[in-house]
Amino acid sequence: MRSLEKTRQVVPPPMSAKDIEMARVAQRCIMEALDHSRAASITLTTETGEHPSVDLPPAALKLIGQLLGALSEGRPVSLVPSNQEFSTVEAANFLNVSRPFVIKEIEAHRLAHRMVGTHRRIAFEDLLAYARQMRAQQEGALERMAENARELGLDY
Repeated sequence: MRSLEKTRQVVPPPMSAKDIEMARVAQRCIMEALDHSRAASITLTTETGEHPSVDLPPAALKLIGQLLGALSEGRPVSLVPSNQEFSTVEAANFLNVSRPFVIKEIEAHRLAHRMVGTHRRIAFEDLLAYARQMRAQQEGALERMAENARELGLDY
């Protein structure tokens, strides 16, 4: 089983209202600490007692804060290494399109890839850039449709 398939099977446990509030408070504390200093440390406390403080780089604290914020809002979270490469099937699943569509986009040079033997591999960063570009084009098309509707006096 591939690592991407494994991560899709991991279902986080449901968070209680208390857990959500704890995540919100923790996120606020982390972000405030980052606003007031360049470095910060975290002290973990368990039921059996307090452990030593751990110094973390600001980038790691910011990531933890963002993760806690997403969890407190009930948003799904996926962690993907920046050097991760996707097959055309995995890229299609990520983009929510068909595999033939991904291949057509690759062949039209709209989606960067590299060949590994006879297989195409798409870097995660390239896939994200393509997804952002695709989303911007969709928003532009919707805006043009709305403008056309306004010009024609169509009220929705």
